[in-house]
Formats: sequence, C-alpha cells, structure tokens
Amino acid sequence: MPTSSDKPDPSAAPLPSEGARAILVAAETLFASRGYDAVSMNAIAQAAGVSKANIFHHFSNKKALYLEVLRSACSHESAELLRELEQQSGPVIERLRHFVGHHLDSLLRNERSARLIQREVYQSSDAQAKELAEHVFGANFERLVELIKAGQAQGELRADIEPALIAVLLLAGNILFFDTRRVLRHLPGADFAADPARFTRMATDALLQGIQLNK
Repeated sequence: MPTSSDKPDPSAAPLPSEGARAILVAAETLFASRGYDAVSMNAIAQAAGVSKANIFHHFSNKKALYLEVLRSACSHESAELLRELEQQSGPVIERLRHFVGHHLDSLLRNERSARLIQREVYQSSDAQAKELAEHVFGANFERLVELIKAGQAQGELRADIEPALIAVLLLAGNILFFDTRRVLRHLPGADFAADPARFTRMATDALLQGIQLNK
C-alpha cells in the first residue's frame, strides 16, 4: 500500500501538455456519457483528433488515462488553493471558510467532472474504492486534514474531535447541496438554495461554531 508520500499530489504534478489536455478532455466527455467499460481507446483518439499511438505516448494504458481523468476532475485548482492556505497566516477558520466556498463553486462550475467522480464513487468495488482513496482523493483530503490540525494546535478548534471527521463534514454539506439543489429550491424556507455562496457561509459557520474552542 502506498505511503502518504507516495500519494499523487495534484498541485505538485506538472500541468499536462496541450496534446495530453486534448486527450483528457475527450476522455472525460466519453467516460462521463458512456462509462469506463463502454469507451475504447480508439473512440478517445477519434474524439481527441489524435492517433491511438499518441494516447499511449502520454498514458501507459486505459486505466492510467482514466485515473488521470479522475485526478483532473478532482481539480488541480483545489490542490493549489489548499497549498496556498497552508502557507498563509491568519485564522485557520477563515481559511477553511475560503476553501469550502471554493469547493462548492468548483463543483457547480464543473458539473460534468463532478458527476463522473460521483458515479465512480457510487459504483466502485472495494478494490476500486481503495484506489480512488489512495490515488485520486488522498492528497487533497490529507492537506485539508492538516489545515484542520493546525487550527486545533493553535487553539482555534476543539481538539477532541477527529480532524478527518471535521473535513468530511465540511465537504459533505457541499456534496449534498450539489446533489439536491434543484429540489432544495422548492422546499419551504430553503431560499438559500438559490445562492450557493450564502449556503456555504451559513453551513460552514454552523459547523465551525460548533467545533470552535470557547475561550
């Protein structure tokens, strides 16, 4: 099993070349619409306007290409933001608010990518789920947990709550909003459903005030 240092770090990885980006965009579109098993490398090559050999120049096999599509769908921008937030000074709570707002905005701006990730999560076997955790989600999640640990160490957040649980709860609200926002708009009193930024502010405040260390 890979150690923490073996996990791919999306913010540290070099950006793909123009040719590789075209392949990733084509592959993401096809995987999102047809599913992994129904997509051939020939179909990806045709959609990307490249040869099949060119795909193998960038990606060793279909599985490697799919994992890179999923990593890209997880967003390099989130990884870069987390790295920036780690290095910033100021209250950790404010940095967490900033990240959670960005995370929901990214989900809504990249709905096709988010749906692809969701389908993989919901339909994965135990072995596939392990691979997703280690090679797609792991690095970003670990950075978020480390930021929360910093808030606990600085006395901003309660230390008796597991930081990984706090991270899950912060992300879970966004995922629920993304999945149910069209229904939420029609629920009585849920006017926040029309304003994602307001939702993240309210939800994050409700959670963080519950875990904030009273002084």
